[in-house]
Amino acid sequence: MISHRRKTPLLISCSLVLCFGLPTCAQGFKVYISTDMEGCSGVTCSEQVFGEEGKQLMTGDMNACIEGCFAAGATEVVIRDHHGGGRNVDPQAIDQRAKLIQGPTPGSRFKDMEGSAALILLGYHAKALTPGGTLAHSFSSASIQGMWLNGREVGEIGVDAAIAAEHNVPVVMVSGDDKCCAEARSWLPGVVTCQTKVGTGPQSADLLPLEESRRLITLKTKEALAKRNEIRPIEIEYPATLRWDYLPKGSLRTHNPEFKPVEDPRRVEKTGDSVEALLIGK
Repeated sequence: MISHRRKTPLLISCSLVLCFGLPTCAQGFKVYISTDMEGCSGVTCSEQVFGEEGKQLMTGDMNACIEGCFAAGATEVVIRDHHGGGRNVDPQAIDQRAKLIQGPTPGSRFKDMEGSAALILLGYHAKALTPGGTLAHSFSSASIQGMWLNGREVGEIGVDAAIAAEHNVPVVMVSGDDKCCAEARSWLPGVVTCQTKVGTGPQSADLLPLEESRRLITLKTKEALAKRNEIRPIEIEYPATLRWDYLPKGSLRTHNPEFKPVEDPRRVEKTGDSVEALLIGK
């Protein structure tokens, strides 16, 4: 006969939680989402990026990712509007469970990242001059032809992953076109990628239907966060060297179909103990 008088350790633990508010075994965690626009669902061309349509498409992807974060067990989500000047979305249209950061944040690429268990790069794009990459560029399509980190050609994915690593935060998911996803996998072992489109040129893409793309973002977010303890921040050798090839004034943007690479761009190279400091000059 089984006695029910004695509580098991699990039941005692649960009782303590109920009575005294002690932490449970399933701890919550914080997620940081950095959002660009060019890789968002439905975005294929510059007209969208410079207009209201791009902002609305970006908002939809942000909310789909936030939903995935909370569904995965996150208790805090910080989402950064990181396209252009960082004032693209209507704060009232963003899931109010998340903290939205907009505008310049001098001295910090990822303001309020401290304590995050994971970084998601949402709506990103491939590096400048990637064949077939939709709106591919490296930080500035108007002025930067190419970038290198420690001698390896790099775009925003690699640079941002390096900066996150300096804060001991791994990049667990990247969303964008197929070229963006391939670039992410080449830099980030174990990363989960979310392909929302197939890049067919600098101003074109084959798109997933919006509803399907948003569902995929939520699903991949949950999948990535379930792996957050398995994915490590990338390793960068220091002192690190960041190099830029700058375009002459008046050049076409790198994602203009008529753009031709400049044979002798102005080259700037900086070396230091922080990729973040090299990028933003803090």
